[in-house]
Amino acid sequence: MPLLNLETLSQNDLTSIERASLWATTFVAERAETWELERRFAKEGFESAAQHQLTGLLVPEIDGGEALSKIGLARVLEEIAATDFAIAFSLVCHNNLAGSVARNATGNLRSKMLPGLVTGTSLGAFLLTEPAVGSDAAAISVSAVQDGEEWILNGEKSWVTNGTDADLLSVYAQTDQSAGHRGIATFLVNANTPGVIKSPAYELIGGHGLGTNSITFENCRISEEDLFLPPGASFKAAMEGIDLARVLVSAMCCGMLRTALSTASSYVRNREAFGARLADLQGVRFKLADVATNLEASRLLTYQAVQSLEDDRDASVQAAHAKKFSTRVTEYGIASCMQVMGANGAKRDHPLPRHLAASRLTQYIDGATEIQDVVISRSLLD
Repeated sequence: MPLLNLETLSQNDLTSIERASLWATTFVAERAETWELERRFAKEGFESAAQHQLTGLLVPEIDGGEALSKIGLARVLEEIAATDFAIAFSLVCHNNLAGSVARNATGNLRSKMLPGLVTGTSLGAFLLTEPAVGSDAAAISVSAVQDGEEWILNGEKSWVTNGTDADLLSVYAQTDQSAGHRGIATFLVNANTPGVIKSPAYELIGGHGLGTNSITFENCRISEEDLFLPPGASFKAAMEGIDLARVLVSAMCCGMLRTALSTASSYVRNREAFGARLADLQGVRFKLADVATNLEASRLLTYQAVQSLEDDRDASVQAAHAKKFSTRVTEYGIASCMQVMGANGAKRDHPLPRHLAASRLTQYIDGATEIQDVVISRSLLD
């Protein structure tokens, strides 16, 4: 990993990276294909992640967390996604919520919600997107109406990662439609609260281990204490985390592409056709060389952006470049690696078909590719 200066990584970072890599190549590798073929949330994967101290990565040590740096977090997720993207992204969503609760919650709300998130006895989910609202997060319509010492939630959220099995829901809701994004507040809602209705998991091209679904609120009453981030602070907090989220997706793409290149390289070295190794054919060699170049470029863009975030510098354009490039070359690169393996590239006895499906999903997560183009072009032209 020549890109990273290991002196910038704490001992917590290094220990967590090593622990995550070992966990992924043993526990996850043996089960990831089953989660996908059975089209279900990777529940035992999350429970095992908790046992391996991977559910409080952004939480201070005083609260039982690992207190990782942003670079450390990106490397942890790259290692896990090299085996399975779905469980890696599930952990992103959970850890981001745990970190946010650690930073922003106070009093009874903090003491009630944080311990379960850190230990993994409570699975978290982030509810922002709605069926009619994709990337325009300011236009959400799920309503929160105050009634005495309670709030009443109504409306539907979509594309909820971890949603099928989540215990704690971080819900963005509009308290004052006339105020636009300034009226949006965030509530922490127990998923067992009356009025919370979970749909079955979506049938997707892949990534079923994410447990992605829709969640509807029908006159769901929650206490005033469950208000997590008030209007005025809520939307800003959501947007502040978007650059890191995009960089983390980029890091996970690097992990998947790395596995594809390693798998294909090993295959062509040991496969003969027309009296020679596949690895000796120039067409094969050059195709894999292109993948290797794109992987190097992707990692450079990714860790340049995450270093800027670590240094508290504006990384919005760097994050957009990293996510746009990494997601694009990962999908193309995995397909190229499968191609040099011939028909065997399509078999599910290796992770490439699963990674290819996941790479398509990365084009939409945390802002579609076209949103990255908006950010980049705005920096050039406005």
